[in-house]
Amino acid sequence: MTLADSILTKKFPDSLAISIPILQGILPDSVLKPFTSKKEKPQFHAIGKIEVPDAETYVLIHHSSRSKRLVWVLVFDKESVFQSATSFFYPVPKKGIQQSLLIDRKFLFSLLQLRKNADATMSEGKAVYVYNEAAKQFTLIMTEALEDKVEELINPIDTLPATRKYAADYTQGKMNLVSIRDGRKQDRFTFFIHFEKRNGECTGELKGEAFWKSPTKAEYRQAGDPCVLQFIFSSNGVRLQEQNCGSRRNTGCLFDGSFVRKKSSRVKKKS
Repeated sequence: MTLADSILTKKFPDSLAISIPILQGILPDSVLKPFTSKKEKPQFHAIGKIEVPDAETYVLIHHSSRSKRLVWVLVFDKESVFQSATSFFYPVPKKGIQQSLLIDRKFLFSLLQLRKNADATMSEGKAVYVYNEAAKQFTLIMTEALEDKVEELINPIDTLPATRKYAADYTQGKMNLVSIRDGRKQDRFTFFIHFEKRNGECTGELKGEAFWKSPTKAEYRQAGDPCVLQFIFSSNGVRLQEQNCGSRRNTGCLFDGSFVRKKSSRVKKKS
């Protein structure tokens, strides 16, 4: 299945509309609430369904509101019980970049980017995700960036709530970010990490959930994945220590490093 970003502006028939009460009957409040603010006038329409034999089912939904449009992917186990959700095509990329979502026979979700350059050549980039059944979440397994440098770093979890003690953005220069947001429960938090070192030769990105091991230390790990990443917090920063997370990067290209807490005039909250 391939979806072009033009689907974001597509007009869907009423027959494909999904009401909020129906979604409330199958999804937990923590998943649905960020998408159902009355001020946003949200709408949901069915796109399609992909069934993995004797395993999970992916339900694709078009979501539109006043502030955003995206493709929502819901995951259900073989007993039709909700397991996880993720979204594609949001945030919107810079002008001139076309996106498409490819779901192949191995059930890899590849977000493809295509840009026509001034000299009429084409640049391509992609990010490949796979659903991790043990962790009940999507994992980024490969990235191929567009050829030129991104001028502004986009934080995909920027709008999530940041009300707890260490929920904030931590930076090291312009293109190195550790973003921490409130977790679904008190024992965890959601994070997004992006770093660029050695003039772009060493890059890495990771999004997931980390669990608190002590008042100032948290840990990220997934079943079946040797990667372990520790977060060590202080009053004005966070230090990262990784083990076995660099299998897809060059030797010595690590998440390790110290990041300074960024002062902010606002605390992000969802309606």
